[in-house]
Amino acid sequence: MAYEREAAILEVTSVVLGAARDFLCREGFVELLPVMLAPVTDPLRHTTDRAILEAYGTSWHLTRSMIFHKQAAVRVCRRIFSFSPNVRLEPAEWGKTGRHLFEFVQLDLELRDATRQEVMALGERLFLYVMEAVRARCKGELELLGRRLPSFQAPFPKVTYQQAKERYGEDFEQKLSQEAEAPVWVVDFPIEVREFYDREDPTRPGILLDMDLVYPEGYGEALSGGEREHEPGRILARIERQGLDPKAYRPLLSLAEEGLPPSAGFGIGIERWVRYLCGLAHVREVRLFPRVPGEPSLL
Repeated sequence: MAYEREAAILEVTSVVLGAARDFLCREGFVELLPVMLAPVTDPLRHTTDRAILEAYGTSWHLTRSMIFHKQAAVRVCRRIFSFSPNVRLEPAEWGKTGRHLFEFVQLDLELRDATRQEVMALGERLFLYVMEAVRARCKGELELLGRRLPSFQAPFPKVTYQQAKERYGEDFEQKLSQEAEAPVWVVDFPIEVREFYDREDPTRPGILLDMDLVYPEGYGEALSGGEREHEPGRILARIERQGLDPKAYRPLLSLAEEGLPPSAGFGIGIERWVRYLCGLAHVREVRLFPRVPGEPSLL
């Protein structure tokens, strides 16, 4: 049939979603319905354009990540997750990287009173659980796609941002990914290169308690997260340090003044995850109706 390849990729995607949900429910997580519009969303300074619409006399941002909603949600439930649609209007040239869509789905999760080390261990268990589910349930699909999945064991190797930069240069992610034989953690990003909600290590000024997980085989970033700033004074100071307008983040600051608990979490892109598991050349192959930066779409 003409669509056997597309059907195989969709089957793997379905297994990934189901296995991730099964794993998190077993770990005591509560699933939230996603938030699509909000008065404030993730600043993501590397992205130049914002998707904003006017309704009911105010401006609404299409969600770029549920980071602030996650911080608020763990006041209610200790462990939460959501399959969150994100819209990020990234530069048109990024459509050629093989890794970028401007509309995609992210598995976003957060844990109250958790440390970076705890969410890293959780991320490893989640990654391996889903990988084994795909290996067991998608043998025919993987064979059709010509993909043979490797086997990994936790804990995954770990390098600091500074170590990766010294070895591979400023833009180290792709070179690190190409050389890696297993998923690898990058930790301890400097405060200047990340967002204001990533928590600064109180014992190491200028270093953040955050992390990225990078796929092997050149597939690039898998997930990103860390511990969160939750004290209103520290959040405000970080907003101002980045040259952002505190008024734009008044909803978050109000929540922090009411009381946000310490938390940690991460987001992992579903389409990139499936791309890696299926061994695909471009993330567009994961979606029947892909939204690729700089490219038109029929539907």
